Amino acid sequence: MSDTAEVNVTTPDIKGSVDSVLKSIDREREREIIARRFGLYDRKETLEQIGEMLGITRERVRQLEKAILIRLKIAAEDGQADVAKLEKEFIKHLSEMGGVARVKDLSEKIKPEADQRDHAHVAFVSTLAPNLAVVDENDDYFQSVGLKEHHDNKKIKENVDTVYKAIKDLKGKPVTIDELFEQVSGFEHPANVRAAASVSKHIANLKDKWGLVKNPLVNPKNIRDKIYAILAENGKPMHFSKVAESIKNSDFKRRHVTQQAIHNELIKDSRFVLIGRGIYALSEWGYSSGTVADIIADILRKEGPLHRDDIVRKVLKKRQVKETTILLNLQGKPQFKRVARATYGLAEDKK
Repeated sequence: MSDTAEVNVTTPDIKGSVDSVLKSIDREREREIIARRFGLYDRKETLEQIGEMLGITRERVRQLEKAILIRLKIAAEDGQADVAKLEKEFIKHLSEMGGVARVKDLSEKIKPEADQRDHAHVAFVSTLAPNLAVVDENDDYFQSVGLKEHHDNKKIKENVDTVYKAIKDLKGKPVTIDELFEQVSGFEHPANVRAAASVSKHIANLKDKWGLVKNPLVNPKNIRDKIYAILAENGKPMHFSKVAESIKNSDFKRRHVTQQAIHNELIKDSRFVLIGRGIYALSEWGYSSGTVADIIADILRKEGPLHRDDIVRKVLKKRQVKETTILLNLQGKPQFKRVARATYGLAEDKK
């Protein structure tokens, strides 16, 4: 009982405050417009949808919405109690979150189980609050809120763009926020860089590594991308069963996969190279596909005849197999010939 009471005391009643603000709007039609435009009780609706429902034009809905918001903002600047109380709460959390945050993240900071309705309520109150700046959602930015004392919405976008450009200039290499902080100027603290990066729709992160959303190392979208991320993080070849286990223990979404599914995907993707019994590596590490005989042939083609010990050593850098397997290939495959004591070359070589 005491735990419940504590939650009720510390969690602000955002819905109650939104209801109070809406009740201050005299006309029912105007309340309807605001509630539907912000999605305060149901999904957000367009100007056209609301106009059709009310029997007025899209432009008239836009004009009414603008006029209503101006009145509500003036009331908030004059100290409307519900907005002022929530604004103070939002500012406290935003200060801890680097000065700006996605509406979704701010909502969940205030109320961990927040849903889409709660997000809409936070966005609405933030729009009215005189000391907060709101960035509307579009193709580049998530809907976000920032501290106006530091930045208006234009400056917030500029900061986001600065971080995005810095990550683009790194040409695909994921970095930590501290590393990114060293690459950009105009930010007082790494937390401010993290906050700006979180607002961009072009940036993703995984395990505190940040990069472009198209980078599978920070934003794996399918099983193959998840395999790639696991191998890249491990930095060395892995058995497919270990890859499956690592995915199950990861922070990925939809991480429940079977070993067979992992093996099937490894076979299909040229980024992965089989280098031993069920053991795979990334091709970008210098591994190439082919049998042990193919690897021996490639080495001899590039370097000419070599002592068998040198051949074994070089093959073992590219394949995790037994030495006897390499020697059996040397002695049993017709494409190889002994050219001197314990020295082998390609049979096709005339020298």
